[in-house]
Amino acid sequence: MARRRRGAAGRDELFTFVSPVVKYLLFVFNFLFWIISLVMVSIGVYARMMKHAETALACLSVDPAIMLMVVGVLMFIITFCGCVGSLRENICLLQTFCVCLTLIFILQLAAGILGFIFSDKARNKVTEVINRAIVHYRDDIDLQNLIDFGQREFDCCGGITYTDWSQNMYFSCKDDNPSRERCSVPFSCCIVSKDKVVINTMCGQGMQQLEYAEAGNHIHTNGCIDKLVNWIHSNLFLLGGIALGLAIPQLVGILLSQILINQIKDQIELQNYNQKHRSDPWS
Repeated sequence: MARRRRGAAGRDELFTFVSPVVKYLLFVFNFLFWIISLVMVSIGVYARMMKHAETALACLSVDPAIMLMVVGVLMFIITFCGCVGSLRENICLLQTFCVCLTLIFILQLAAGILGFIFSDKARNKVTEVINRAIVHYRDDIDLQNLIDFGQREFDCCGGITYTDWSQNMYFSCKDDNPSRERCSVPFSCCIVSKDKVVINTMCGQGMQQLEYAEAGNHIHTNGCIDKLVNWIHSNLFLLGGIALGLAIPQLVGILLSQILINQIKDQIELQNYNQKHRSDPWS
């Protein structure tokens, strides 16, 4: 009888509330994002070392390379807590991971709501960024390619209208501007016909001197701000899907870490109970 009770006690000591599935699923989840964070930091460091066009980056509020490094480092620390916490079943690290993910999710949600409420201010901010990018168009080849890509994709030219290109020193319509591109717009503003064998890369020459209707025969006259707003309105489901895709991994991480924390707490209670009743004469 005593032997049977002793065997039952041994089975109780071997029993665990911690599910290996939850534990290692959370570890793999964090390990993948830990690798991604290392890649982000590496790209940020490489871009910062190779990029020297500080005047071109002046059009942005934050240097993208630095922002990538900061996000990567934060992501590295958070996922490191999740990896070690899940493997070592450390409640403190898991709670840190869970709280950080929750705060990030709340901040993202708040940013989305504020952006929707203050859409006019957000529009003005975007307009300022685009105007500064126009000013520094020729200062950096990557910035130039980015603007050209945007104008080709959205069939637009400038921020509000095509005459915004007069803000650039090379395209300015001022009488004292000696540039050969005076009063012109970039080739990415041009309406390119697919059936033409030879493409006129100088089609933007002198377009700012033409009236709106006449210029519209050769280039896209509408600004990129309105085109971008219209694209956002027509692709709300796509943007919502992207936002949901970013939110789901965070919610999964929060859920798995909370489940594992509760399981570890139950396991600690079981161990304390067994420790307390180990001296029981009837066991």
